[in-house]
Amino acid sequence: MNMAIAGVATYALVAPSTTVARRIFLPGETTHGHYQIELACNQCHQTNGGNDESNASNVMQDACLRCHETDLDTANDTHPASKFNDPVHADLLKTLDAQSCLSCHREHVAERTLAMGLTIPRDYCWHCHQDVAESRVSHEGMRYDSCATTGCHNYHDNRALYEKYLDEHHGEADILDDATLILLTSQQNGDDQTQETQTQVVPDISDADPQIVRQWSSSAHFAAGVNCTQCHQPEAEDSLANHGTTTTAGFGTAWNDHVALDTCRQCHARQSETFLRGKHGMRLAVGLPEMQVAMARLPMRSDAAHRQLNCNSCHAAHVDDVQYAAVDACLGCHNDDHSLAYLDSSHAELWRQERSGDIDAGRGVTCATCHMPRVATGDDTFVNHNQNSVLRPVETMVRDVCQRCHGLEFSLNAVADPELAQTCFDRPPEQTVTSVEMAHEWFEQRRKRQQSRKRSGSR
Repeated sequence: MNMAIAGVATYALVAPSTTVARRIFLPGETTHGHYQIELACNQCHQTNGGNDESNASNVMQDACLRCHETDLDTANDTHPASKFNDPVHADLLKTLDAQSCLSCHREHVAERTLAMGLTIPRDYCWHCHQDVAESRVSHEGMRYDSCATTGCHNYHDNRALYEKYLDEHHGEADILDDATLILLTSQQNGDDQTQETQTQVVPDISDADPQIVRQWSSSAHFAAGVNCTQCHQPEAEDSLANHGTTTTAGFGTAWNDHVALDTCRQCHARQSETFLRGKHGMRLAVGLPEMQVAMARLPMRSDAAHRQLNCNSCHAAHVDDVQYAAVDACLGCHNDDHSLAYLDSSHAELWRQERSGDIDAGRGVTCATCHMPRVATGDDTFVNHNQNSVLRPVETMVRDVCQRCHGLEFSLNAVADPELAQTCFDRPPEQTVTSVEMAHEWFEQRRKRQQSRKRSGSR
């Protein structure tokens, strides 16, 4: 019996990281955010002096930042480590060592893990801000654990919750008159996209499937001068450029029907980079095989269990159908209440009206509209393929998504209602988040005091 146990243990330790066997050695269940990469132990743990054991003492701080630093920078982190490096705030480190991510977020401790991977009690704000009512009378009598209530405050990301921002958007209509999403154009991949041989090399398509050729010849790839070899034989394409020839013969590169992410990344860099930061692509980012639908913890369609997640999961190989990618691709896998409720929602009805031409482009709302929003950067626009970026926390969605069409107060009320989210926002919110009104009243009182001082000074 002991020999059998030892044999299983030995196999589990030396088996490939993708095998289920290694999972039995995990010290505890991982969070919803990290379970996909739980077998890539070295991504978080650093060995100590030749000791190969992964434990709580050798978790690398920069392991957290490698994945989350971009989001923290984008959010203009309210509590960066640099704030607590300042001697003015040094005494607060006695209450909470906010210089380390691990002070609040630990893995493998499911018994004390809360939402957002939080592993300390919910009253963490109170210990530093317990005197807030002295400067904000509106906060008198509030519960010690109510600070991080949806629509009030967040530890890292308060872009939609700063007092001044709340005041500026006070009184907005529930649905804005100019409710329109950012529109995409046919040229969105950047000026540095390689073009040297794309218009010169004509692939040998004499034996190709005629339907594939027809699809490709009417696609955006064809219009951009991207031919078969650039996706299916990228190494040969490089050789063509180096040798100044227009044929792939003699370069010995195998044709590959499975187009890798790195190939797509050559033209779609930002889409690929954000894909790797999201749930769909995070396994690829740490060197693990592609995510399979069956691995998901959310309810998924049983007939999609063995699908692998890559660019072609949502984007057909030869047909650039972004309408399919925006809704049908999502519902081809996701089977949770929120996803299933979409087709009966008012958002879906707007999408159907846009597709039929009954309303202007940019008025319809798809799955991708909210979960993979379009991002305007100067004169350019791209689709953020990190579907987690607007869910950590949920208020992150307010500025980037909801406020394209709705007022701030309506948006905060909506995301604060978890039941409304489950029904895909099929009705107006019934609860009210008071933060917008509270901020407006505070600024109104401040403006009145300033006016009073001006009048007194002019006498």
